[in-house]
Amino acid sequence: MTNNLQTMTDKLTAKKDVYTYNPHEPTKRMNIMTKPTGSTCNIDCQYCYYLSKEELLGDKDGCKPVMKDEMLEDYIRTYIEQQNHSEIVFHWQGGEPTLLGVNYFRDVVRLQKKYAPNNVTIENNMQTNGILLNDEWGKFLAKNNFMVGISIDGPEMIHNTYRVNRAGRGTFKQTFAGIKILHKYNINFATLTCVNNLTGDNALEIYRFLRDDVKSKQMQFIPIVEPKSFKTTAPQHWKNEEVIFQGMPEIDPSHPNSVVESWCVSPSQWGKFLCTVFDEWLDNDIGQINVPYFEASIEAWMGRVNPLCTLAPMCGKGLAIEANGDVFSCDHYVYPEYKLGNIKDKTLEDMQFSAGQEKFGRAKEARLPKQCRECEYQFACFGECPKNRFIKTLDGESGLNYLCGGWKQFFSHIDQYIMMIIVSMGYNVHKKINADAMKIKFK
Repeated sequence: MTNNLQTMTDKLTAKKDVYTYNPHEPTKRMNIMTKPTGSTCNIDCQYCYYLSKEELLGDKDGCKPVMKDEMLEDYIRTYIEQQNHSEIVFHWQGGEPTLLGVNYFRDVVRLQKKYAPNNVTIENNMQTNGILLNDEWGKFLAKNNFMVGISIDGPEMIHNTYRVNRAGRGTFKQTFAGIKILHKYNINFATLTCVNNLTGDNALEIYRFLRDDVKSKQMQFIPIVEPKSFKTTAPQHWKNEEVIFQGMPEIDPSHPNSVVESWCVSPSQWGKFLCTVFDEWLDNDIGQINVPYFEASIEAWMGRVNPLCTLAPMCGKGLAIEANGDVFSCDHYVYPEYKLGNIKDKTLEDMQFSAGQEKFGRAKEARLPKQCRECEYQFACFGECPKNRFIKTLDGESGLNYLCGGWKQFFSHIDQYIMMIIVSMGYNVHKKINADAMKIKFK
């Protein structure tokens, strides 16, 4: 445990100044989720929130969306020119970006080199289901130092429940073959695992599979939460009947009149899932495997601003750009109500740092209900993602997060452990350590 804590200390020391928050000096760094294929994908995951975007946004010419050459070049040029950081990161998502082929991304790299000043480092992240990854992709991704996010929900039976192709067949074998390509070419990758009504009950099996079989060193766990009207109704535009009181049985996805889709994770499942994975991580893998929620919690307990947008006091830094150049306030807010403009008409800088987008980001904390503002764990989540705030508190105030109960279960479970981790690393704790915490012993 001592060596692992030192590894954790080194990580936190290296980035301790990265997340300094100054509301009076907005950064000129952009963090745009780029969707060059729009919502077009080669599989048909039943819980995907993005597959319906093509229908919602209205594809006028009937063609599959692709960010065409002229727009791609203009986007890459302006994305580089309108930032004032020495490190610029491109995020390629979808849909499925590998549908565009390797040559498309060879052009991406060529254009990045064309427009990047000598003192600027360009990095690329790509989120993929891995199905199309082959040796050609492996060589390209390795040569150009792409960081790859690979979507996998767990062992074959679990993964294949919802992650299916257009014929309804599971995609595990193809995805795992893609993971083998990543290992073959020593490509840095992270796993992205969706926690739904099924995976929520299999936390330990999934975590150990990702650690022991996939050999993942960075694991992202994403709670799947969507109201039943998510395909057509934007967040904060819900109907009155969708915003129900805390504790009502209709919150549970298994309830016949639930306000969320049946494949969603329940609040209690989410809390139990995180607690179970945390215990295994703490016992065996701290400092060796990065679980962003856990390391971000350590930073929050140290009094730093949480590095994850969903848990930080302010969001709105992660815009989304569609294949046609439309820009939206967030990847989860790709609805007409949250369109900021198009890069053919407005600059990225004007959209990213506009007064409207700043208001969008600050609303995360400003609109917290009293119950959240008085919560002992407000500093750790600030109400979590606003897209999930469709519950009323018991006193009738809107804006409570659907996952609130799960988050509180997790935070109360890790509280004393996190504080002792911080003390063991030689840092100060944001919260007061009580007598019970001092009794905790580490291996």
